[in-house]
Amino acid sequence: MPLAALLIVISIATASMGLLSTPNLIHAEETKSLFDRLGGKEPITAVVDEFVNRLVADSRVNGRFGSTDVKRFKMLNTELVCEATGGPCKYSGRDMKNTHAGMRISETEFNIVAGHLAATLKKFKVPKQESKELLAIIGSLKKDIVEAS
Repeated sequence: MPLAALLIVISIATASMGLLSTPNLIHAEETKSLFDRLGGKEPITAVVDEFVNRLVADSRVNGRFGSTDVKRFKMLNTELVCEATGGPCKYSGRDMKNTHAGMRISETEFNIVAGHLAATLKKFKVPKQESKELLAIIGSLKKDIVEAS
């Protein structure tokens, strides 16, 4: 699976517990997962759909998709984002390192893809904090996707 697969293999879940401090009291308050803050599976699916459409329309990277089944690619990306953000989905695709081995994906290509994700998040009016967290997850995959020149 080509470059766009980078979007679906995300390995960080963000559900956690936070501690809040008050003058005489420390108590735990549950923090919503990134999945919940993004609005759940339906909005994630819409963002992934638009994002993948942008990738396949961009002549700078669409050659990487060759024989990619776009419908399946969207499904796998949705699963991965859902799981990586603390949602109930289970990613059924291959890991990023094996998926991209030998593809010689450049840092420039990676940055183009990340730029499309950022633009898509902005189009859907995803709040800055949630966009930052999701882009950080994608950024953490760079080492498994980009091959040194």
